[in-house]
Formats: sequence, structure tokens, C-alpha cells
Amino acid sequence: MATLASGHTAKVIEGSEKAKLTEDFPGFKKGWVRLFPGGWLLSRPFCKVADKLYNFEFRKDDVLVMSWPKCGTTWTQELVWTMRNSPNLDHPDAGLVIMNRVPFMEADMFAEESPKEDPSPVSETFKKLCPNGDPRDGMNYQLAQAIPDPRTLKTHLAFSLFAPSLLEKTKVVYVARNPKDIVLSFLHHHKLFKEMSFNGSLEAFVEYFLQDDLLYGPYWLHLREAWQKRGHPNLHIVFYEDLKADVMRELKRLDDFLGTGLSHDQLANVAKHASFDEMKASDSLMIGKYVINQEVLEKDGGFFRQGKSGDWKNKLTPDLIDKMDQWIAQKCDFGISFK
Repeated sequence: MATLASGHTAKVIEGSEKAKLTEDFPGFKKGWVRLFPGGWLLSRPFCKVADKLYNFEFRKDDVLVMSWPKCGTTWTQELVWTMRNSPNLDHPDAGLVIMNRVPFMEADMFAEESPKEDPSPVSETFKKLCPNGDPRDGMNYQLAQAIPDPRTLKTHLAFSLFAPSLLEKTKVVYVARNPKDIVLSFLHHHKLFKEMSFNGSLEAFVEYFLQDDLLYGPYWLHLREAWQKRGHPNLHIVFYEDLKADVMRELKRLDDFLGTGLSHDQLANVAKHASFDEMKASDSLMIGKYVINQEVLEKDGGFFRQGKSGDWKNKLTPDLIDKMDQWIAQKCDFGISFK
């Protein structure tokens, strides 16, 4: 077991637990670790980047968009970046792939051990902004350091995996979502990406979620850590469902939090630019054909699939809804409620 700068100990998943995960997620070859306390399940190479992320030098004008996967992080990061950099939709970098403007901080834990010469957008931007950088030291981490101010950054990691001073140094926009919709969206994600290739049933995937056995789990703890800090002036919590219901209202709240001072017309620009239809049009830029299952893409959609709220009512069986309701009542008993 390894001890990280965060104080967590990392235990490599072995034996029957590893065998089960390997059977159900055959595309994932990197292995898993579980961090204690908390029980966070992460990619084994996370241990190589964990201390760098914990000690990352955040700046006062940074904004970190944080959430568990499939809570609307990509949508929110595009809203935030555009509000801060291109409210008139005239910034020269607006056409760049989202992940190049808003680095996904821990994405290096999914990278290949020996990065190939790859003309991907990330590698091209890395060469431009980090001409003396070594890809083996983590392209995404180095991009997070190198992108020009004001930096907007993204993570799916919980607060406890960053230094306790995070909120004293920078602003965090935390995105929450109903777990019943998360589990459906995350299932699609695990089927779409070849690296995961989940081959089980909806029922089996829900069970993985409820047992905190999906990457980045447990969700309830991730959420609780943020909820307990909700009174901090540098933390803004937004619900995916509220963004869907009234994006202009939520953009005004974000505008107040970020101090961007945008006009109604500028906020309308941002809302249109980052609308689901516009984001979906850039789907092919987000993910290369070589990393996704084309059959799943054609049948069920890509990275930006439906952008709906409440679809769980149509997809989850009464038994699964009951299980998730019991889980929510037990695990999310810290004052939060879902729509």
C-alpha cells in the first residue's frame, strides 16, 4: 500500500475483485486502486499523478469546475470558459476542442504508459504550449499549468484529493445531478468507450454504482464533501436539472459568483453557444473514432447523447427505482434533495 500526499493510502485491487472487474469491464487494462479513507476507486496510474494534483499551484483567478462524471461537467466548463473569455463569441481559441481550453486535470491516469506520436488535438496543443515538456510527465497536468490566464480547469476528483487550502486559493463550481440520471449516462459512457467496454446489464451496472464500485466512486461521498462546504464564498453549487430548466437564471447566478459582469445579451450568447445542439455538433471533436464503439455510437449516440433530465423515469424498472430510492435515503441524508 502506498501513502499519498493527501494522506490517503492506495490499495491495489487484486484477487476475485479484480477478476470480476476485468470480466465486466474488459477494455480497461490499467488496473484499479482503492483509496482510504473514503474508498475512492480510481485507475491504478492515478498514484503517479495524485501528489502532483494535490500540490497543484492554483491561482486566485482560476476557476475549477468539479463534479462526479456525467453530471454535466463538460457543459458547465464550456459555459464558465465562455463567460470568462468569450461572451461576445469572438475569442480566437473558441474553436479549439473543449479539453484544450479547459484541461481535464487527472486525465493522465487514463493515458498510455508510453504516449505514441499522436496527432490528437491534446497532443498538438501540448506541443504548442509546452515545447520543452515530456508527454510521459502527463500532458494534461502540464497543460493545466501552461494555459494562459484566466485558467478554467476541470476535475472529477473529490475535494479531499486536493489540498485543504483549495477554496482559499481559487473558486470552485461544483455540479450535482440526480443519481438516477447519472447511472444511465455513465452506463452509456462505459459502453461507448472501448477502454471500458462494459458488457453487463443495466441491473448489474446499477449494482456497481450502489456498491461504490465504479471509477471515481463513491458518488454520495463526493457530493457530501462539497455539500458540507456549500457556505464557502468561493464555492458555487449548481444542479444539472436547474441548468436544464432555466439556463439564463443559472447563468445569472454564475455571473454573480464569477464576477464577470455580463449583459443580458452576452449571457444569451453564452447560452446559445453552449446549448445542447451546439455541443452535440462538436461531438466528433471530443472523441476520436479509434476510442469509441461505433455500434454503440450509431445506436445510442455519442459523448453528448440526449442532454435530458429525468430520463430515468423511462429507463429504470420499478425495482431499480426502489433500490436507488433506498440508497439515496441512506447515503444522501445530509440535507440535499434531488429533482
